[in-house]
Amino acid sequence: MTLITAVPQRQGAVGPRAAELPDGCLALAELAGHVLGSPVHHVRQTREVSEMDRGIASRAVLTGPNRAAQLAALEAPGGPVLTIGGDCGVELIPIGVARFRHGPGLGVAWFDAHADLNTAATSPSGAFHGMVLRSLFGEGDPEFAAAPALTPGNVVLAGTRVFDPDERAAVSRGLAVTSMEALAGVEKLYVHVDLDVLDPAEFAGLNYPEPDGWTISRLVSELDALAAYEVVGAGITECVGTSREVEVLAPVLAAIGRLLAAS
Repeated sequence: MTLITAVPQRQGAVGPRAAELPDGCLALAELAGHVLGSPVHHVRQTREVSEMDRGIASRAVLTGPNRAAQLAALEAPGGPVLTIGGDCGVELIPIGVARFRHGPGLGVAWFDAHADLNTAATSPSGAFHGMVLRSLFGEGDPEFAAAPALTPGNVVLAGTRVFDPDERAAVSRGLAVTSMEALAGVEKLYVHVDLDVLDPAEFAGLNYPEPDGWTISRLVSELDALAAYEVVGAGITECVGTSREVEVLAPVLAAIGRLLAAS
């Protein structure tokens, strides 16, 4: 059975709706438990923020109590875990654990409007949620850099339509690819869904909306197309929707559930 972990972290994000991320996380996790018929484990996260440090907002909180609680929650599970965020920074731990457990052949399907490939030196905002994928490649701030790191070329960006200059450079040098056909040598797959891959007209409960996104049916279709892979974990992040608003996401949760149940 899939374990659902609700990680209501908001310190990895900045912006006018960041404070709504914990409540959005809880609303989405409740729906996930209902759709998948699985228990939800609530990972305690502080809502306090801390000062910008070394180019990262709330760095002390992110490297302290929030991280310790999430690591503890992932010590025991042997089966697939669905992580519900919170900001995209919550993916640092489960993807890092999956890389440790499954080896260099682990791949990641990164469904996200943003590439999240900045570092503290290149980020325009200092928000860690825009650095998390770069950190998983073992680069950037050493307190966040994954070890072992993801293998360059084993991450596919899907639905990504906003790139900062350094993120384009990271893709150009082969850290991530932009089509499933280019995802070679992958044995097992982790699936990350930042809900801002959706068009804001399709789902309004987005922390960082970007125009020209996907429909919910397109996202479900793209997820179903991953059935050929062994999906060992998944995450859904950046929801600020209410309990009523998130109901339209039930097909997305069901699609992820199908992938995890087949592993």
